[in-house]
Amino acid sequence: MTILYSLALILITCIIIWRACDGFEMASNYLGRHMKEGIKGATINAIGSSLPELFTTLFFLFVLKDKDGFAGGIGTTAGSAVFNAMIIPAVVIMVVIGKNISSKIEISRKVILRDGIALILAELALIFVITGSTLNYTHGLILMILYFAYVAYMLLSQGAGVVDNNYEEEADGGYRTVALIKGDLSTAVLGDKKINKTKAVILLILSVIFIGMACFWLVQACEQLGDAIGMPIYFVSVVLASAATSVPDTIISYKDAMKGNYDDAVANALGSNIFDVCFALGLPLFLFTLIYGPIEMSAETIENVGQLRVLLLLLTVIVFLIFIFARKGIKRIHAYLLITLYIVFVAYSIGKGIDYNLPVIKEVSAFLSSISNWFTSLVE
Repeated sequence: MTILYSLALILITCIIIWRACDGFEMASNYLGRHMKEGIKGATINAIGSSLPELFTTLFFLFVLKDKDGFAGGIGTTAGSAVFNAMIIPAVVIMVVIGKNISSKIEISRKVILRDGIALILAELALIFVITGSTLNYTHGLILMILYFAYVAYMLLSQGAGVVDNNYEEEADGGYRTVALIKGDLSTAVLGDKKINKTKAVILLILSVIFIGMACFWLVQACEQLGDAIGMPIYFVSVVLASAATSVPDTIISYKDAMKGNYDDAVANALGSNIFDVCFALGLPLFLFTLIYGPIEMSAETIENVGQLRVLLLLLTVIVFLIFIFARKGIKRIHAYLLITLYIVFVAYSIGKGIDYNLPVIKEVSAFLSSISNWFTSLVE
């Protein structure tokens, strides 16, 4: 019964996060309407759609505390990064081709190189920053500084944006009270009127509150599910919490793809990963260790976290190469390849979490540990 309740609660939180992020998207689109295509996707949209990862990591740390909380947090951010890098581009490809919009999607090589290289560098920084058995506020601070540097570069490199003075968007209309109960925050705030700066800010704040509440319930559901099935919270977060928090990223990229904004659709996924790796993990780590002191990780946590960071880096490099060498556009075969890679990732995570004692799991685990130890030796 506990398992069904936990799964049902995770599903409900997915829906709340999705609806709340819809409102956040409308508000952020209005406030960021002067930004260039590709830039908005990698910054405004990426931050908005990655708020669930930030809140979930915060609650994992402050509710579960210490090593379990940190393991759940990094499991969510890293798992979400894998989901974003594989499932979101695959969804974009399948939707565009499935609806006969195009037989392939063309993505700016500049966007792929810019955000792909930035993401790989962020993941390398994560490997080198999170070392040893003790974590303190300086580790979180370094990760946040890296993200601020990335955003500064993005804003400075965009040049003079094209001002859209004709930007208009309005909610679906209807009774505001009913809309609020249904989670339709845009209608609750706007009614049937057009958005303006004041309403955009109110909608932004209200969306953040709803996202925060849903993420708190998500953490509780993952903890209960882990206890019920005998799986460490780290592995539950890698598979379920990460997928739940990635719903907004998927929907925003889907909408961009339907509009033909393929650069923004992919830039959102890659930019979200940079936010997840640097800020969604860095800020909670910074705040928690600043308040409660350093986190002492167990040997098991060190091993699992080390392997996950290496696996995340390897998968990101593979996805990056797929995009780079798809010179004639990204097609259906690329979507199948990305989905297959994600299924393998989930299967490995579940197999290791439940400890099936399979030889292939042990071999992959040993391989990832050897690479992680090599990176650690470089730091030492």
